Parts: sequence; structure tokens; C-alpha cells
Amino acid sequence: MRRGSRHLNSDDVMALKYTKKVMDHFLHPRNMGELKDADVEATDGSPACGDMMTIGLKIDPKTHKILDVKFKSYGCASNIATASVITEMVKGRTLEEAKKIKWNAAAEELDGLPPVKMHCSVLAAKTLMDAIRKYEKMHGLLEGGEEELSAENIRLELRNIINPEMGIDIVRLKMVKGISVKKGVVKIRISMGNTDRVYEDSIREEIEEHVKAMRGVKRVEVGFST
Repeated sequence: MRRGSRHLNSDDVMALKYTKKVMDHFLHPRNMGELKDADVEATDGSPACGDMMTIGLKIDPKTHKILDVKFKSYGCASNIATASVITEMVKGRTLEEAKKIKWNAAAEELDGLPPVKMHCSVLAAKTLMDAIRKYEKMHGLLEGGEEELSAENIRLELRNIINPEMGIDIVRLKMVKGISVKKGVVKIRISMGNTDRVYEDSIREEIEEHVKAMRGVKRVEVGFST
């Protein structure tokens, strides 16, 4: 994975309006690089959008405070900026405090992102949470064991899927019309409503990627309607 390209293409410059904070964290990213003595590292990414991210954490074994954090990024300006800001937000916090940071917190800290780039904030938060969860598993800190595969837990995971046109997750937009789970086969019905159907394939790929990563899932079927 690359350290993070800082090249802005014409689409970034002309079509997208980035805030001053986004540009600051993009051009001067905090905590970028490899954490050689990391206690845990997680990598996440989306084939649908091409962005990928790795976050490494150094954690105090007694207080569970995040002593140091680094990230590596392959993606756009928003991807680098959200990774930069979320690593700043968690440094010095305990794991429990860090887990309370939701995906929209990074976007808000940057004074907003273009709707089509809100998924970068989701990616930053998800990669961080994956690293924390991985550490908790390694050290027996998880309470209640693994979450069961249920429609409710799938719905919670779908809150990480952003409608590129609106910049809001598909659950809040009430696009999720049905979820069924049977013997590891997950069926999800999505209503596109007035959303531009050009985003249908992107949303499908995002749903499949997120849900397939859940424990116990054998197959994901996504159906769309207007």
C-alpha cells in the first residue's frame, strides 16, 4: 500500500469543493507512515471505490490507552484527510473512548465532505474499529463473544453504506426495505426511490463487501426496486 498520493486530479479540483481543513489534512497529514512496534494493525478498503487504508495502534496494556497511531493510505484526498483526522482524534484515548467515535465524526471534524466522498469517513472509522476489535480479541477483552448473525446486526452494519448522491447512510435514508437471514444466506431489499440509479452497482458492491465480512455469512443477495 502506498504511503498516500497527494496528487489532485481535475475532478478533485473542479468538481469537488473541499474545506480548508480537508486540504490541510490532505497536504499535511498527521500520523502518516508505518508504526513498526504496533500492537495491532488492520487494513480495510472498498473495491467499489478503490480506497484502502491501514491503521496501526500502540496500546498501553494496563490502561488500554492508545499511545501511538499511524496510518497508510491508498486513495483520494478525502481518504487521506479522514485517516489523518481520525488518528488525531483517538491518540491518547482509551479503547472504550475511541470506540464511541462514529463514522460521521471525522467528516464533522473536517467541516464536512462532498456527499460522494462521505464513504471515506466510514472507511476511516471502520478501519480503526477493526484494529480495536482485533486487539480486544487477541487479549480477551471482548464481552459476550461474537455477535450473532441477525437482521438487526446486519442493519447496524448497513449504516456504514453511504448513498453517494446524498452523503447519508442507506438506513437513515430508509432505503433498506427488508433483511432476511436463513442458514447463512442473507437477502436484502433496497429501494432506490428518487436516487440516481447510476449508483446502484456501487451500493450493491458496498453492501456485499460489508455483509460478506460478517461472521457466518455464506452468500449475500441484494435486490433493488424503485
